Amino acid sequence: MQNNIKTQFLKGNEALAEAAIRAGCEGFFGYPITPSTEFLEYMSRRMPELGRAFVQAESELAAINMVYGAACTGKRVMTASSSPGISLMMEGVSYIAGTEVPAVIVNVMRGGPGLGNISPSQGDYNQVVKGGGHGDYFPIVLAPASVQEGVDLMTLAFDLADKYRNVVFLLIDGNIGQMMEPVLMPPMRDLPKEPPLWAVSGLSGRKPNALSSIHIDPSTEEITNIRLVQRSLEIADQEVRYTEYFMEDADLAIISFGTAARVALSAVQTSREKGIKVGLFRPITLAPFPKQRMREISRQVQRILVVEMNSGMMLEDVISLVQGRVPIDFYGRMGGMTPFPNEIEKEIDRLSQNQATEKIQPRRDWIARLARMRSGEA
Repeated sequence: MQNNIKTQFLKGNEALAEAAIRAGCEGFFGYPITPSTEFLEYMSRRMPELGRAFVQAESELAAINMVYGAACTGKRVMTASSSPGISLMMEGVSYIAGTEVPAVIVNVMRGGPGLGNISPSQGDYNQVVKGGGHGDYFPIVLAPASVQEGVDLMTLAFDLADKYRNVVFLLIDGNIGQMMEPVLMPPMRDLPKEPPLWAVSGLSGRKPNALSSIHIDPSTEEITNIRLVQRSLEIADQEVRYTEYFMEDADLAIISFGTAARVALSAVQTSREKGIKVGLFRPITLAPFPKQRMREISRQVQRILVVEMNSGMMLEDVISLVQGRVPIDFYGRMGGMTPFPNEIEKEIDRLSQNQATEKIQPRRDWIARLARMRSGEA
């Protein structure tokens, strides 16, 4: 592959892997698991070609701890896995966060819980956005809705990880990992010649650096925790990202992310052609969540419909921000099922005809409708 900029037709996992290389990734450590395996396969070829580190570890636990160790040297390092693999990595993620070293993790979500299946899902929202590991720490979570956006956010992920010495997740589902789309790759970045001052990279000419996540003295641990919280607040002030479609005059706002938002946009466009004033709000940073804009939307529209490929995990965050100002409804598919645009159109029609209850119990109403639909009653 050449370093010049040109449009290419690539599978999502491979495109994101190449984007990571071009962003300056110097070390990849992973273990194969569908639907993320092409990421590791691509890295296994490209990283040695460039003289960079690639290790297929014996497990996800080993892989994340290799990431941890390599991150302490100040290099740009990462891993990629899928839902059960991410679960196994969570202890290591907490250690990385507690040590305040940068790392990028790609989670290509599959259906679950448990082993589940290899079909796309957004069921890891709570696990990743809320931390997943033990203790007080706050990952940054980016959620692209296309292969191109994933490529663009990969560079940002490494930059944010370095800037804040923080864990950054790129959260996609199996659809984006497996689909092929035309993408424009960024140019190859030069690797830094010197490690950052905090890194453990040799003692020549300086005092020793000590990196650890263990602080036996509670007072010292609290100081670390205060620093992590202050950093998360700075990130919340500086790094919120989102996009909107047709929200200027919308009476109904759909809130959705990733693939679900992409499907929802098709439904929004069709509904607009029927004269329904519906818009789409898509958070790109799930953490930090675009809270201020979400509150503004709740004062602007008459109803809100949250659409996800899970049981309503982001829904809970939306409810807490809206605080009852407008009715909220929910539509989701689970277990590896991707909603079709006509399913969301049906929900838009139902809400635009004011067929929804005014009571805010969106998950109960939704699961009853979904159960009827699966039984053939609706």
